[in-house]
Amino acid sequence: MHIEFRHLRTIRAIHQAGGLARAAELLNMTQSALSHQVKGLEEQAGVELFVRRSKPLKLSAAGQKMLRAAEDILPRVAALEEEFAGLRRGNAGRLHIAIECHACFDWLFPVLEAFRHAWPDVDVDIRPGLAFDALPALRREEVDLVISSDPEDLPGVDFIPLFDYEPVFVAARAHPLAGKPFIEAADFRDQTLITYPVERTRLDVFTQLLTPAKVEPRAVRQVELTAVILLLVASNRGVAVLPDWVLREVRYHADYVTKPLTAQGLTRRLYAAVRTEDSARPFMAHVLRLARTEPLKLQRTVQPVG
Repeated sequence: MHIEFRHLRTIRAIHQAGGLARAAELLNMTQSALSHQVKGLEEQAGVELFVRRSKPLKLSAAGQKMLRAAEDILPRVAALEEEFAGLRRGNAGRLHIAIECHACFDWLFPVLEAFRHAWPDVDVDIRPGLAFDALPALRREEVDLVISSDPEDLPGVDFIPLFDYEPVFVAARAHPLAGKPFIEAADFRDQTLITYPVERTRLDVFTQLLTPAKVEPRAVRQVELTAVILLLVASNRGVAVLPDWVLREVRYHADYVTKPLTAQGLTRRLYAAVRTEDSARPFMAHVLRLARTEPLKLQRTVQPVG
């Protein structure tokens, strides 16, 4: 048999209409053409699909089987057509995100919540980019956007600036370093440094300060959650270095102090890496715009760029 979508639509229309004349109207065709189509379909099937001389026209057992197939297949085809139409209009698609910045989860969630309401037909997912090579995955189209502070020169990939931030030193108010105007690499030698559980190459305190100065902290303790890091810092069980915008979202100000790293302070920039052909897609442009404005909306001390 060679069953086409039009055959399934015919079976469904005749069942709904209860006769050929009304079904032909529903299908916008002549009754003669519909009768010819039904005859050809029955010849292919080798069985009768309708109970003859019944009013309204009824499906045979074989016809009921084809109706069930039509009711299963046609809605799925319609949904697929609508999805493709959405892709052509630019209001549907996939946005799978990899994050190379552990602290960025807290910042990104409000962005994606606003995005979800604006683009309900876009499939959104988050993958921890620290667990795999995010940028090669971006080029292989396994993910669609990578949040990173380390831009690279990669063909076919655009690194779009989001905002600048400052990694700052955090210590308990009773800590000996709390009275210093700024913190230098040598100050970490006798400290327990509390960090996120990621490689040192992903931590600003190491890449921008300690590794260039060849300074090793007395101990490094890894903690998953920002709130727990700050609780440990407030109880004077170690020190930390966190993005300044993270500290704007917590409520432990009475228990700790923040200090700039070095006399000049350190400034880092966060980027969104996307494939060049995707950067102008409407929903991609919108999520990038939200990513730039979210820090300002939450009154963090970062400056959007670009």
